[in-house]
Amino acid sequence: MHATITQNHIDTFQRDGVVLIKALFADYVGAIRKGIETNINEPGIYASENLDEGEAGRFFDDYCNWNRIPEFEQTVRNSPAAEVAADLMKSRTSQIFHDHVLVKEPGTSRITPWHQDRPYYFVEGKQTVSFWSPMDSVREASLRCVVGSHKWDKPVLPVRWQSNEDFYAGEDVYMPVPDPDIEQMPIVEWEMEPGDAVAFDYGILHGARGNNTPLRRRAFSLRFVGDDARYIERAGPTSPPFPGHGMKVDDKLRDDWFPTIFTR
Repeated sequence: MHATITQNHIDTFQRDGVVLIKALFADYVGAIRKGIETNINEPGIYASENLDEGEAGRFFDDYCNWNRIPEFEQTVRNSPAAEVAADLMKSRTSQIFHDHVLVKEPGTSRITPWHQDRPYYFVEGKQTVSFWSPMDSVREASLRCVVGSHKWDKPVLPVRWQSNEDFYAGEDVYMPVPDPDIEQMPIVEWEMEPGDAVAFDYGILHGARGNNTPLRRRAFSLRFVGDDARYIERAGPTSPPFPGHGMKVDDKLRDDWFPTIFTR
């Protein structure tokens, strides 16, 4: 077990699907901030601006850039994240799936809608974990997670953030997106400092408020998978799509595209 966490972190993650880890990326905040600025100035092919015309602020996000932005690769390979991921997942190994940057500039009212990550991905398995880490102090704009939602009987319908359209046409295997506040679901959120991280299962329902403060809210995510993760076909192109991956159903994720970063 990595010294950053305790058995209580692992037990909480296994039970609730979400846990706070203080200072996980504390030694990499400067590097990640530099990488985020590079990402904003040189966006990748999946970069999005998530505001409607006339909305104030800016909500930028982009993913799958860790192997082209040196500061992100340094964090993936050298930070404690991969080992902590294996600890939380109770996995012998941890493979990097992808990175994600989400920046809400001051005065951005646009929320991050409630969603689960798993339905967007071509990954199936119980050993999955995402780390969401702010690079600025956050109070109101922190990540919000519904405790235990990774164990629900049905996944939540994936929708497109901008249009709110169903992500996969004709799918009836999903439950409608709930409103956890109205339905009084158990929500956890924390005041966080740069480098702290929320670790959550791919099946956890989560979202975030807008950023109505005078400060930026830069967030950096890393997603890992463990021993039991396998490729699964969805009803349409996934997000991220990883075109040309060549994998078949029940394959392990190919290690040349999704390197194993930690082996116990």
